[in-house]
Amino acid sequence: MTALAQNRATVGIAFILVGVLAISVNDMLVKRLSGGYPLHEIVFARSAIGICFSLIIVQIEGGWRILRTSQPGLQLLRCLLVVIANMTFFVALAAIPLAEATALFFAAPLFITVLSIPFLGEKVGIMRLSAVLVGFAGVVIMQRPWAGTESLGVSRIVLLLPVFSALTYALNQILTRKLGVTSKASALAVYMQGTFVAVSLGFFLVAGDGRFAEGSDSASIIFLLRAWVWPHGGDLWLMTALGANAAIIGYCLAQAYRSADAATVAPFEYVGLPLAVFWGWLIFGTLPAWEVWAGIALILGSGLFVFLRERQKAKVISRAPSRR
Repeated sequence: MTALAQNRATVGIAFILVGVLAISVNDMLVKRLSGGYPLHEIVFARSAIGICFSLIIVQIEGGWRILRTSQPGLQLLRCLLVVIANMTFFVALAAIPLAEATALFFAAPLFITVLSIPFLGEKVGIMRLSAVLVGFAGVVIMQRPWAGTESLGVSRIVLLLPVFSALTYALNQILTRKLGVTSKASALAVYMQGTFVAVSLGFFLVAGDGRFAEGSDSASIIFLLRAWVWPHGGDLWLMTALGANAAIIGYCLAQAYRSADAATVAPFEYVGLPLAVFWGWLIFGTLPAWEVWAGIALILGSGLFVFLRERQKAKVISRAPSRR
């Protein structure tokens, strides 16, 4: 691996670590606000504020001209995928403990590693693929296929939502890697935040009065469709913090996957697992069940193996000319 490739990998890893920390704070704040506000209101506030911060970064990175794109179709597809990933995860978050929802979502780096083979042409050996299978086994354990709905406390559909979110998120990051060749990270963040604003306003026009949530006893449905209300007390500041945090997330994730191979960056997203456990314990007073602990152990173990295998691979390649 050349010095330039190593530097880009280091930059990508640094950005993904900051982005994952920001994501963990975002998820904690959304769950905290989920009891009193609809999801589309929280998303609107977060994205409307976040796009303002992102536009400032646009000016720093080159001005309005960098918002022009030669691939509007792929940009729109990428944005819709990230909207679906976020909305499905947040809907699940209203009914599932933070650590459990996050652990299930961490099928995403596994999906990214696998999808980087056909979509990006990246080389992933049999040992890393075996580690990915171990990680997916952890996801299956957390799904508790042997348990009934009553003991789970939520429906199977809600429990599968974070996994579906992981798949759409993985597809989004693969597209980010492709689009990052010609688009700045700040531009990618603006496209994403703009799509969130448009979708949340659409929800407001259709369901903003809360009529579709009436009579429902599902925490997820109520969170998705309850009526808009003006933020009270310190919640307005929490939503402002969400907006600033959203700008950090959008920029850091886009920059990470622009800077390095997806299979190199993705394993570092596992840092979000212990962060989710920490926030769940500190803010909500919950700790994972044994199945979740077992799943986290398998996912973290597989992620650590992939990381160590990647380092070993880099040492070997560093002695030969780079093929990139």
